[in-house]
Amino acid sequence: MRRTLYAVSDLHVSYRENRQVADTLRPESDDDWLLVAGDVAEKFDEVTGALARLSERFAKVIWAPGNHELWAHPQDPVQLRGERRYRELVRACRELGVLTPEDEYAVWPDPDGPLVIAPLFLLYDYTFRAPGTRTKDESLRYAYDTGVVCTDEMLLHPDPYPSREAWCQARVTETERRLAAVDPALRTVLVSHWPLVRQPTDMLRYPEFAQWCGTELTADWHVRFRAELAVYGHLHIPRTAHYDGVRFEEVSLGYPREWKPRRGDDPAPMRAVRHTPIAAR
Repeated sequence: MRRTLYAVSDLHVSYRENRQVADTLRPESDDDWLLVAGDVAEKFDEVTGALARLSERFAKVIWAPGNHELWAHPQDPVQLRGERRYRELVRACRELGVLTPEDEYAVWPDPDGPLVIAPLFLLYDYTFRAPGTRTKDESLRYAYDTGVVCTDEMLLHPDPYPSREAWCQARVTETERRLAAVDPALRTVLVSHWPLVRQPTDMLRYPEFAQWCGTELTADWHVRFRAELAVYGHLHIPRTAHYDGVRFEEVSLGYPREWKPRRGDDPAPMRAVRHTPIAAR
């Protein structure tokens, strides 16, 4: 027998087809865990409803928010913005037994030694700039000129911070403090919606979108914090890559128009990222 650590992101359950896919996610054993790397949905109740259903099936669900959970969607009855919205999502997750970036890190019992599972909420700071630009203003102007602009600019409010990059800086500072406090003898699994390094954004069809995809402040975290594995989403380009000898897994489902051409009617988005043998009961 074995227990499995699964990971998935970008379920976007506001789409009927994606809700159907999310309802098929099932563990193989009663001991399996699930990492959810953001963008479950846009509306508050859809996020918590999907996480509630997953938490009923898996022994442990660990969630890191994406940008879509933080939107103040005009059709969402819950119109909290910024930090207040995030904190209310954390409160709701705790009621469901879902772990968040604000909770004590869980430890996965790996046969090669315990792995600290660290869900991260980091945002972005426009340092992954559009090609040929040197400042945030230039990079944003290029994106607006080409028509490739993230909806965050309209719906992701940073309150009470003056900007999204200021919120990002605060999140990086706090998260770095917590990761530095982890026992240096332990390896980690870093779970973030946005990739910790810029390299995955090189595959984007529209490179100007990269400015909404992370921060250069985390470029060495997979090495500094002894990552065995880094899990992320956001780009909707599921793949496995290695940077500095560390495995990076993008585990997104994405929108139906994206996954249907490559996966048909059986998208199977959930990725098994770690297995641990367990004694038969």
